[in-house]
Amino acid sequence: MYHAHYHNRLRSWPNTWFAAAAVDKPLKHVVFKMQLSDQTPTIEDPAPRQRHGGADLTALFSDKLLLRILAAVPDPLRLPASLVCKRWLRLVGRLRHSLTLLDWSFLDRGRLFLRFPDLAELDLVPGSFASPSSVAARGRVLLSWGPFSVTVDTNADSPVGECCFLEPDVIDRGLETVARSCPGLRKLSLVASDSEAGLMAIAGGCDTMQELELHRCSDLALRPIFAFNNLQILRLVGSVDGLYCGPRVTDIGLTILAHGCKRLVKLELSGCEGSYDGISAIGRCCMMLEELTISDHRMDDGWLAALSFCGNLKTLRMQSCKRIDADPGPSEHLGTCPAIETLQMQRCQLRDKRSLQALFMVCEAVRDVVFENCWGLDNNMFALVSVCRRVKFLSLEGCSLVTTEGFESVVLSWMDLQRLTVISCNNIKDGEVSPALSSLFSVLKELKWRPDSKSVLAGTAGMAKKGARFFKRL
Repeated sequence: MYHAHYHNRLRSWPNTWFAAAAVDKPLKHVVFKMQLSDQTPTIEDPAPRQRHGGADLTALFSDKLLLRILAAVPDPLRLPASLVCKRWLRLVGRLRHSLTLLDWSFLDRGRLFLRFPDLAELDLVPGSFASPSSVAARGRVLLSWGPFSVTVDTNADSPVGECCFLEPDVIDRGLETVARSCPGLRKLSLVASDSEAGLMAIAGGCDTMQELELHRCSDLALRPIFAFNNLQILRLVGSVDGLYCGPRVTDIGLTILAHGCKRLVKLELSGCEGSYDGISAIGRCCMMLEELTISDHRMDDGWLAALSFCGNLKTLRMQSCKRIDADPGPSEHLGTCPAIETLQMQRCQLRDKRSLQALFMVCEAVRDVVFENCWGLDNNMFALVSVCRRVKFLSLEGCSLVTTEGFESVVLSWMDLQRLTVISCNNIKDGEVSPALSSLFSVLKELKWRPDSKSVLAGTAGMAKKGARFFKRL
């Protein structure tokens, strides 16, 4: 009875199809016919469907419209979006305007600018380091300094501090490629060479260049600087301790710079040499200079007095300077910067009282004073800043030698003080604040008061008490 019911019931589609296939022809011939028919569609047959998801609906959008859509995609999701198809890869590449080159070979092949045609900012410095000649040193030891990671040749006599760069002709050919492919480039970072061909090509091909950064810069490398008509921001790096040593920039290069870039607004000198003559030439010629940054300088004594020639200087920033000016000269010959507004001292050694006093005299009209992680800034050195009578903003961070008494004596002498920031100054105690200083805090427009770790814990005392009661219950 069971077998009769099984044969009489309605057969399913798989059973019917396999039974027909067994009667007619073997199954492999049927599959072969199906594959053959799929590969050779006739005119009357409808268009074959795509294997993945049907038709591409974005093909109806123009490139302009699709660019607007992709521009709204967050940056972390643009890379996965570029893998959808070749068209999306090309369009996402047009949305990237800033790029750091890590391998110079991408520039030599010429495919870099096909992938990213609308670059406005380009950093060539990380890709300008040459690989070690020793095969045993490749891929073994990496030296990281800031944004750079350089392979170190452990077989060299001095493996650290003498990193090698590519040959000047290789760099010049790469710069010529950049000039031809990126006419709209506005910011460029590169390794300078004594040859003029590379920079002259950039100046001729990139008319909108506004910001330039030159590493391992020398006096000869600054000769083509006059060709950049619209240059407003310039950063010169002569040498970097622990990474490379260069010929540096002297008064000759600073004079060439002063006569060639008279429209400069911001200038940074890092690891450069010079003296009174070079700084005074910049002050006389660059009348639009508003911001000057001096980092790890090797300047001769007496350069500080030349700052008075910078009549429009508003911001003076000193970074990682082991000294300011060992012999600034007589105080009556220093002069002042009349338009100065901001003085920033970051990671500087402030142990010379005479040079620090000369600096404050030159910046007597300053309104914002910032000290950040400066060594040697004790009460006696900090008291010298009271020469500046117009201070409206003071920021102390990481200055652990200044005590509450020394801090209070200076701050109370400023009648125009409106904003105050004190962070990580461990010798400034909350319990030593006088009533006069407390009354000053009450009238300030802005106050950030975190002198030590105890003051930070005091701000969360309520949570600490609740936690104590919780653990007592346990």
